Amino acid sequence: MWTKDNRCRYERRGLRYPSDLTDAEWALLEPHIPPARHGGRKRSVDVREVMNGLLYVLETGCPWRHLPKDFPPKSTVHGYFDLWSWDGTLDHIHDVLYVALREHEGREASPTAAIIDSQSAKACAKGGRRLTRSASTRARRPRASNAIS
Repeated sequence: MWTKDNRCRYERRGLRYPSDLTDAEWALLEPHIPPARHGGRKRSVDVREVMNGLLYVLETGCPWRHLPKDFPPKSTVHGYFDLWSWDGTLDHIHDVLYVALREHEGREASPTAAIIDSQSAKACAKGGRRLTRSASTRARRPRASNAIS
């Protein structure tokens, strides 16, 4: 519920963009960001700014090429997005924050019930995702494509 205390706590007026992380939010996220790899060059990019760029794209829905110039280059932000998606960092951050929120609200860490609407149940009964062809599936060849057969 929006009270005066909550409004002050969630005020984002002093930030560059409303999607930018506050110091308190960054303090929660920073321990879950993997450190730079050993060997090679040291990390020259500010990881907090990379996360701010990711959140900007997520909140506004803009294309990567429209990322404002005060963030790191779009290729850097997108590269970290790909890396963190691939190695599970984003899933780990989501899970940690989800559990922390549920515990803060006095609930169990994982939900004990789920609601499935009838449309989802119908899609699962028919086979769900297998009915739609993926672009990565191989094209079918005609049986008589080989002259030796």
